[in-house]
Amino acid sequence: MKLTNAKVRKDIEALERRITERPGTVPAEQRRAAADAKPVEGSAALAAYLEKVRKHAYKVTDEEVAALRAAGATDDELFELTVAAAFGAAKERLGAGLAAVATVYEES
Repeated sequence: MKLTNAKVRKDIEALERRITERPGTVPAEQRRAAADAKPVEGSAALAAYLEKVRKHAYKVTDEEVAALRAAGATDDELFELTVAAAFGAAKERLGAGLAAVATVYEES
């Protein structure tokens, strides 16, 4: 299958809707906030965790996740917010990369 910009854009938008709008454990507005790098209702530890997921996911430790669980976060909540935050960061990076490529080809 040949991927076009329109096809990729449509698929990304569909995935984003699934992550942020479909019924879940975490309210849709909180998943949207996590995807958009905006404050999510919860503790400072949760905010720090989501920021780390967005910027340095490879640095997240089991101990951090365990502390969030001990503070009352469920696995489902952590999963949904983690996916939303990671998706938002990936979408932002993809946009920056595509913009850079477009700039190079427009200047050629």
